[in-house]
Amino acid sequence: MASFPTAVRSSRKLAFNLVRARHVSDLAISRTGKPILRVQGGRSAIGGHTATVFGATGQLGRYIVNRLARQGCQVVVPYREEMAKRHLKVTGDLGRVVFIEYDLRNTESIEASVRHSDVVYNLIGRNYPTKNFTLEDVHVEGTERIVEAVAKYDVDRYIHVSSYNADPNSPADFFRTKGLGEQVARSIFPETTIVRPAPIFGFEDNLLIRLAGVTNLFTSNNMQERYWPVHSIDVGQALEAMLYDDTTAGQTFELYGPKNYSTAEIAELVDREIYKKRKHINVPRAILKPVAGLLNKVLWWPVLSAEDVDKEFIDQKIDETAKTFADLGIKPGDISNFTYHYLQGFRSSAFYDLPPATEKEKREDRKYLHVMEDV
Repeated sequence: MASFPTAVRSSRKLAFNLVRARHVSDLAISRTGKPILRVQGGRSAIGGHTATVFGATGQLGRYIVNRLARQGCQVVVPYREEMAKRHLKVTGDLGRVVFIEYDLRNTESIEASVRHSDVVYNLIGRNYPTKNFTLEDVHVEGTERIVEAVAKYDVDRYIHVSSYNADPNSPADFFRTKGLGEQVARSIFPETTIVRPAPIFGFEDNLLIRLAGVTNLFTSNNMQERYWPVHSIDVGQALEAMLYDDTTAGQTFELYGPKNYSTAEIAELVDREIYKKRKHINVPRAILKPVAGLLNKVLWWPVLSAEDVDKEFIDQKIDETAKTFADLGIKPGDISNFTYHYLQGFRSSAFYDLPPATEKEKREDRKYLHVMEDV
């Protein structure tokens, strides 16, 4: 049996060799020639990419931050409000998620956020103009400052999350400014990966939660706009996959769900899930749009915006030349399979513990739906 000093020296040598043991396949060379250590992943893993995620405090941000941090990536999160980013601290192990205060009009703070990164995600977006920022300030000028910083420090990848129906010629200001932002990004950084997600559902979304709430009272087109809703978890998975696939650089992705719905059809799903009937009053566009625009200027919390009214009259259009989930090997989930998971909290105590409806019960509901409408 070896003596104690000999055993200690041997264990130290063994531990040192285990720490240093690496395979050549673990080392990846980025587009700019930077060596990146690819690790197997895990919450406490160390290695991988250094990623900056602008707009991480929004709905989609937590999913991509968590996916990157648990793969051993160092994630830089620029933020504006101290309390808005605190939930992101626990998405990764100690020290893996770093916070930097920034301002969208301050170029130095933006450059400090991307200086040491090899991938930058831009998830910044605004549904309505505020007294401090117009849609052009956020979607066009803000994008320009971020992309210029990416180009200045020769960052390997830039992934720009835009919107469905992004078009510089769109009648809706939201879609128009999103389209202009895409053009600005590609003109400065041609390798930009553009992502156009459909309306997103999930925790804290602006779809299921909004339709289940009592404040969603007014509509302007009888909720007849049609689109392919997509799960936020699926979009987060796609954004992560793009990082590890360099062939996605310079490509455009349309990320949408497997089934087309109108907002009215989704509202029916919501009502059946929460066992309540929410009222929706149709108001002419000429009246509702200016009223909503005025409320956005007076109130400081999110309400129906003038942009939301415009969106009600524009159906989602898919760019057939763009890539989709299938090109990333991802099968998106249908919104009807997740309503119970996200809406159970809106049920009354009498129905709270009821399990989700089975496929047979759903077929029976559709069979007698016309009878219920007549009554």
